[in-house]
Amino acid sequence: MRKSLFTLALLLFVGSLANAQQVEFEEYDLDNGMHVILHQDNSAPVVTVSVMYHVGAKDENPERTGFAHFFEHLLFEGTENIPRGEWFNIVTSNGGSNNANTTDDRTYYYEVFPSNSVELGLWMESERLLHPVINQVGVDTQNEVVKEEKRLRVDNQPYGNLLAEVKKRMFKVHPYRWATIGSMDHLDAATLEEFQAFNKKFYVPNNAVLVVAGDIDKPQLKKMIQDYFGPIPRGEEVVRDLPKEAPIQEAIRDKTYDPNIQIPAVIAAYRTPSFKDKDAYVLDMISSYLSGGKSSVLYKKMVDEQKQALAVQAVNISQEDYGIYALFGLPLGDVSLDTLITEMDEEIAKIQTELISERDYQKLQNQFENQFVNSNSSIEGIANSLARYYMLYDNVNLINNEIEIYRSITREEIRDVAKKYLNPNQRLILEYLPKKDDQ
Repeated sequence: MRKSLFTLALLLFVGSLANAQQVEFEEYDLDNGMHVILHQDNSAPVVTVSVMYHVGAKDENPERTGFAHFFEHLLFEGTENIPRGEWFNIVTSNGGSNNANTTDDRTYYYEVFPSNSVELGLWMESERLLHPVINQVGVDTQNEVVKEEKRLRVDNQPYGNLLAEVKKRMFKVHPYRWATIGSMDHLDAATLEEFQAFNKKFYVPNNAVLVVAGDIDKPQLKKMIQDYFGPIPRGEEVVRDLPKEAPIQEAIRDKTYDPNIQIPAVIAAYRTPSFKDKDAYVLDMISSYLSGGKSSVLYKKMVDEQKQALAVQAVNISQEDYGIYALFGLPLGDVSLDTLITEMDEEIAKIQTELISERDYQKLQNQFENQFVNSNSSIEGIANSLARYYMLYDNVNLINNEIEIYRSITREEIRDVAKKYLNPNQRLILEYLPKKDDQ
């Protein structure tokens, strides 16, 4: 009886915790096509102002890769009313912080301010959209910044080119085939007019979502939003007709070399569906089952017990059009890369033929419940989620009910999805090796 009462109390607690995380929001469109999402939380005098643009590396000319990431930097240069180099000074002098990031699918800018500076955040983001100064001085300056970032994060970073090397072998026609940071040669060759044309095409209100979250007064805020963003002209509609990849039906095996490493690595990568597909959620669960923590299947077997690997990981890199499911291993001592693949394949085969235990299944459910609650624990995180679910999933309410998708996944679906996507003839095996002086 005591155990039953404890279980009931725990379920009621978890249920109340999930309900407490319900994110209320309001959304509407401006006449120029800009989507607006508001989330009010007056528990702390802080506000996040963010704009997500539906433009990423996949929208680039194959001969001009790196433009989307370049604009992440370039649009901090200044505007007609914000002097060059003053953006960050204005933010910090008003007690705020800001940042931006780019993926293959979207670009995201945000400011976090004391709530009495919300109007400043709106003005700055409207300036970025309406009055950006894109001139040769800014392009040349940011070109050097991006080159230094690439040297630091990619070229001189151990295993820094790993994902780029996987992508260009996994995708033959789709623009996911190049790295988000792009080619420095392409950026060097680009003209000022090409940068200006990219801005005119993609950084328009009807290709963006504005999210304001935190300590807000909605009626007052709506008037500000209309004043600052309403007059911005609508742009041409962005039309995408991206090429589709043929299925991988025969295994690809290849090698690449990195001068920054001493320990080789091996990657088994499978092409998987969009993150909007339920199968992508199932693959998230399979990743956690295989390598989510030190008690996971691959870590316990290959690192702890058999001492074959320094590190092992399964990761579902899920994106708007396709995903990559990757198994990664670093060998310990003289263990061969083929041995790592064999051991990882053995665990995949078990998932494909046997149902995972009820205990492991419940552990996965608990892990995803915990992640879901934590993802909505900050205003900054909520703003990002609201923008992402609108822009890339076309379903803002996933911020509240995405956990239901994970809850609905059965052990049988885990088996069937592993069987559908994680087969030896559907993958790339890439050996990522130390580069010797004579190579």
